[in-house]
Amino acid sequence: MTLKRYGAGETGAGGKPLPFARAVEADGWLYVSGQVAMENGEIVPGGIVQQTKKTMENVIAILTEAGYGLEDVVRVGVWLDDPRDFWSFNGVYAEYFGATPPARACVQSSMMVDCKVEIDCVAFKRK
Repeated sequence: MTLKRYGAGETGAGGKPLPFARAVEADGWLYVSGQVAMENGEIVPGGIVQQTKKTMENVIAILTEAGYGLEDVVRVGVWLDDPRDFWSFNGVYAEYFGATPPARACVQSSMMVDCKVEIDCVAFKRK
């Protein structure tokens, strides 16, 4: 089995090296690390709607770089900072996955950075 890493060795806020890859591909499976609403090293301002859109844009960018699309996503993990954001988050999320959603887990959790949502996913595409 061969592994391909995307975005390994990148830096985060303050120029500190990040000890993980943005995604790892193995035999048709793509594991995307948790993404937040980060742009140019900073969390974008705004509420759950704006942050969910930016987070999904970041997920899509990684999927695209690796040759995958949202249609290839089989599972999504979601962490919300505030459970009261659940329905607003779902409204935005449904815009991306529509009638063919993947399996998903969604939990409330304190975040490591000052964001409202974090999303990771697993995609599969037969090679």
